Parts: sequence; C-alpha cells; structure tokens
Amino acid sequence: MTKTLVIAEKPSVAQDIVRALTPTAGKFDKHDEHFENDQYVVTSAVGHLVEIQAPEEFDVKRGKWSFANLPVIPPRFDLKPVDKTKTRLNAVVKQAKRKDVTQLINACDAGREGELIFRLIEQYAGGKAPLGKPVKRLWLQSMTPQAIRDGFESLRTEKQMQGLADAARSRSEADWLVGINGTRAMTAFNSRDGGFFLTTVGRVQTPTLSVVVEREEQIRKFVSRDYWEIHASFAAEAGQYPGKYFDTSWKKANAPLLANGEPDAEQRADRVWNEREAREIADASRGQPATVTEESKPTTQASPMLFDLTSLQREANGRFGFSAKTTLALAQSLYERHKALTYPRTDSRALPEDYLPVVKDTMKMLADSGMKHLAPFAKQAVDGSYVKPNKRIFDNAKVSDHFAIIPTLQAPSGLSDAEQKLYDFVVRRFLSVFFPSAEFQVTTRISTVEANGKKYPFRSDGKVLVKPGWLAIYGKEAVNEDDEKDGKNLVPVKPGEVVKAETVDTKGLKTRPPARYSEATLLGAMEGAGKTIDDDELREAMQEKGLGTPATRAATIEGLIAEKYMLREGRELIPTAKAFQLMTLLRGLGVEELSKAELTGDWEYKLAQMEKGQLSRDTFMKEIAAMTEHIVKKAKEYDRDTVPGDYA
Repeated sequence: MTKTLVIAEKPSVAQDIVRALTPTAGKFDKHDEHFENDQYVVTSAVGHLVEIQAPEEFDVKRGKWSFANLPVIPPRFDLKPVDKTKTRLNAVVKQAKRKDVTQLINACDAGREGELIFRLIEQYAGGKAPLGKPVKRLWLQSMTPQAIRDGFESLRTEKQMQGLADAARSRSEADWLVGINGTRAMTAFNSRDGGFFLTTVGRVQTPTLSVVVEREEQIRKFVSRDYWEIHASFAAEAGQYPGKYFDTSWKKANAPLLANGEPDAEQRADRVWNEREAREIADASRGQPATVTEESKPTTQASPMLFDLTSLQREANGRFGFSAKTTLALAQSLYERHKALTYPRTDSRALPEDYLPVVKDTMKMLADSGMKHLAPFAKQAVDGSYVKPNKRIFDNAKVSDHFAIIPTLQAPSGLSDAEQKLYDFVVRRFLSVFFPSAEFQVTTRISTVEANGKKYPFRSDGKVLVKPGWLAIYGKEAVNEDDEKDGKNLVPVKPGEVVKAETVDTKGLKTRPPARYSEATLLGAMEGAGKTIDDDELREAMQEKGLGTPATRAATIEGLIAEKYMLREGRELIPTAKAFQLMTLLRGLGVEELSKAELTGDWEYKLAQMEKGQLSRDTFMKEIAAMTEHIVKKAKEYDRDTVPGDYA
C-alpha cells in the first residue's frame, strides 16, 4: 500500500493536521518523530533544518580573508544540515526515502520561507539525484480542523508554486552572496595593515545600523534653542482653569526654513522665540478680562488592533522593558510549551474570516477561567454577543502566512512571572478589540484677552471619559463631573460670561534633540523603513515588509550588539565608534547602497515579480553577482591612504 508523506514546518502543526484528518482518514499511530495511518505519514521540521553553503573549493576560512580570494560566487550551492537539528532532519529524510512513500505534501507555512524550508529538505533527501517523487502544496491561512480538511481538498501543484520557490531560493542565495562577500571585503580592507578586524555587513543588518547612526549624528549636530510659552490661569464663576497662549495665524506650511532649506520642525503655534515679546504678551494679558468661545463634542476611540510580533515586541518593551529577544522567547514558550498563544512569528494583525467560531470558544474559555482580573470582561463579551463579523478583526485580505497573536483554547498554568505578564498583555488586547469604543467628551476653549488694541488668545483643552468601553479592561472608569483626577475636565463657563486672566507667566524652555532609539522605536523604524524610500515602486514593494521580518528583527538587533556596533544602555541603543567607522567606510568606498533600505526595496520588488513569473531567477541572480563583484572591486581598488570622513 502506498502512502503520502506530509511535512509540516513545526511539530504543533503536524499534530493539528493529524487531529483534522483523523475523522476522514482514520486513526493515526504515534511514533517518535512522526504519525502514521494507512494513507498518510505526517512529520515535521522545526524551522530550517538545512542551510546553503559554498562548495568546499570555494569556502575560504578566516585566515585567508584576503582580496585574492574574492569575490566568492560559486556556480551552485551545496547544502548542509543545521547542527542543532541534525537528528530531526535525519528522521524526516528517512520517511521521505521510504519505498512505500510515493508522494510528498509540503505543509510548511504558507509563504516564502515555508517554501524554502521544504524545498531544501526535499533536495537534501534526494542527494545528488532528485528525489523524484511528486509534490503537492497544502496552503493554509487558518488552522481550524475544517480549514485543514478544506486545504487537503484543494492542494496546489508544484508548477503553481515554482515562482514562490524560485523567489525563496534567490533571496537566500542573494543574502549569502552579499553578506559573505561584503563582510570579507570590508574585513580584508580593515585588516590591510595586519591583524584581523572583523567587519560584518548584511542586507538587513547594515541599513538597520545606518538608521541608528543617522539618529546619533542628528543628536550630535543638534544645537538647542531657547523659546518661551505663556501660561495663564483664568477665573470663572465656577472656578479656575488653565490656558496657554497660541498664535492663531501660525501654519505649519508657512514655518520658516533653516539654513539647509528644510522647514524648521521646532516651530509651533504656542512657542514664542523672543523673550521680550513673550513678556510683553504676558504683561498685557495679566489681570485683564477675556471673552470665551468653546466647542464641545463627543468623540470615540477604538481599541488598538490585535498584536503581530513587532507590535507585541514594541509595546512589551515600552510597558515592561522586555528586549525584543526576550518577548520573542516568552511568546515562543507560551506557544510551544504551554500551548496558550497562537504562532508568534507573524506580521498579521487580523484573523481569518472562518475563525469566528474558534474566537467565540476562546472567549468562553476565558470567561470560565480562574483569571479573576480578566474573566468578568470575557463573560461580559459572551453575554453581550460582542464577538461578531467585523472586517477590522476578521479579514482574509489582511492575513499573511499567519494570523494575529491571540490566546488559544488552552488555559495556561505554571507560568513564570514574565510569561504571565505577556500572556495577560495579549489576552487584554484580545478582549479589547471586541469591546465597544471608549467615548469621550472633548472640549476646546479659546479665552481671548483684548489689550492695547491687540488680541491675545489662550487655548484650553478638556477631555473627559464618558463611557470606558474597552478601556475598562485596563482599569479606566468614567469620570464624574466633579472629579478631575482621571480626565482634563474644564470648569464650566456660562454663555456670555467674561472671565479674568488672574495669573499670566512666561516659561523659558529649550528645544531638545531627537530621542535615541529604544528597541521599541527601532522596531518601528525597521517595520516602516519602506516609507522613507522615494521611488514609488520600491516603496510599494516594501510597504508590507520593512527591514527584516517579524521573526528576524530581534536577532538583527541582538546581532548588532554582539558585533559591538551598538550598546544597550538602559532602554537606549547607542552606536559605537565601530558603527560610525563602518558607515564612513561604505560612503568612502562608494558602496553606500549596502546601508540603504532601497536595497531591500529593490530585492522585494524583483522577488515579487519572480513569484508572479514576470522575472527569471537567472536574471535576478546575475544582477546579484554583478553587485557582489562591484562591492569587492570598490574595496579592492581603493588606493588612497585614508578614507574621507570620521573613519579613524
């Protein structure tokens, strides 16, 4: 009897597939590394089991990193097992080579990396000759049992997946070529006078470092300027309220230009740049009557969207001080060990449309759980039928290889303090997206003093929480009219009432340099890197991508710290002299493209074309080889004694 081998990307997905197929395909027997019945053998990788390497004759060891051995552009790539998962690879290959296994199903994650993981295992299993067994592709957007069974009913052909496979291999090989050759060329350049000065570069790592260095340069060049604000306290019949002077004629578009021709970003309507002028306004307004106009209107605030990995890392860094690496490790443990969260390495903040019943069951589980601080909110959601179709939450078009991070049907126990914090964080967000919007009453009041034939307007803003909605999950309550603790509640002013500017004072302040990056803000900059690109097509290609992937961004940051390009001081990330030296070197050698997000934008644009069959793999790889040769040539031919800039 012949069988079909199903290879998933991770053990938990293999188990999900077995559970889904059991009602239709029959019971499975569990073995050490696989499940089996009369029809299927189901096994899994644990992420990448195989990686590419240059053939041995091209592999240059550290001691030989000289220009004489560069560039390294092998005619083909060999494969080698990833050391820590060699046992798992051998187990998967053993099943693939079985004589009774006549077909394979690629059930790795639905995306470029999932395609690569499977294709490299298949190639490795075949050895020098192709494995020669037909392959079908299981393409899942949802892990519900019915979605898995539906996926098995509509398997894709190998031909349909060829474009994606080509793009996956090309991305992997291009990163190898640019990373290895760039690193060896820069190291050889820096080691010309003896010693060994490792200087790593990479398509994601180097533009990320460039972002941090650029911010540090802005901080170093920043010249602080003095400005003044004018604050008043107005007396009304009902009590006092504060106001701040502002220039009604000021418009951002009309802000004066700096010496470099850029608009002055420090200009604001409420800033006065001359102390004498500020004092004159304060003196003219003090003790004078003021007429009042105000606008009060209701406004709503929806909850933030569900977490993807990057938003979870950013917010956990801000809330708990967790590094991106720590948050990923905790989320991975909650997913793999405790089975309490869904797959964490996702860039999607929505759920599949067929996930509604699962979400209802999850909400019931939370309502019945012993989590006293959260169960009442889940019960409210169940009783109020809050879980219903909503494109902001359930949208197939916004689901990529994986969906948003949410709690599973399994209530966890035995969590560490850090795991419990992160689990609660995700559960609160999950609950909040189904709760009604928070409702506020927002008031804008303008108190205008007329003196010396001039008008001096002062602005006061009030915002009062009327109905907390989802904010109740975070401990916020509606504010009583007389209680100003939790809202900026302005005392009422009757129509036509004239108030008095009792105190008016100037406050001298200084402009501040931009803040250094924290992990939270750097993750945001990496995610949004494409927005800074001028070229429309490249920007579009990076729209959803940014620098790196949710799964690799934490490792990129940690790698830059390990390579001593950055230091972590408190929550700040500070580039080192080595980082400035690398950026100066790339500029000086004329290979600045290695430090630009445009490089990733260009690759993503072309890889997307390849996925659609509009660009051949051969054409793309020839371009990468030419770029690699250009980088090495520039470094090799540089014959001046010094590199311009702050290189030393």
